[in-house]
Amino acid sequence: MKLESGVFNPNELIPVKYTCDGQDISPPLLWEEIPIGTQSIALVVDDPDAPGRTFVHWVVYDIPNTIRQLPEHTPTVKTLPNGGIQGKNDFGNFGYGGPCPPSGIHHYFFKLYALDKSLGLPAGATKNQILVAMESHVLATAELIGRYKRQS
Repeated sequence: MKLESGVFNPNELIPVKYTCDGQDISPPLLWEEIPIGTQSIALVVDDPDAPGRTFVHWVVYDIPNTIRQLPEHTPTVKTLPNGGIQGKNDFGNFGYGGPCPPSGIHHYFFKLYALDKSLGLPAGATKNQILVAMESHVLATAELIGRYKRQS
């Protein structure tokens, strides 16, 4: 499975537009090579470089297996027009919250999961709730890492 964005390459800087220093909107994401048997897709975006703990920036699950992208500026609503469900990020909001590291360069892990079932969790589930529900149901994963350092 492959995950990419049209606005940054793996291990490159995420453009300011998609961070707290810019418009704080989600970048476009595209994926392909979904395995046979996939029933739904889940996405988790987090920052393991955050002080104290891994900070969760975006959680989306139960994305239909026919969908191959999340567009730029995906709405921050509970249920997406394509049928995906959004969880709560560590800012306490539904949808995407962009990079906003307190200091230094942080790494942002965009992790995509192909699942053999829909999770059926209500909107607002946390990353941990999703990881537990996904246990033994992951068919494939893909990862895209972006970096960001605050503008001075």
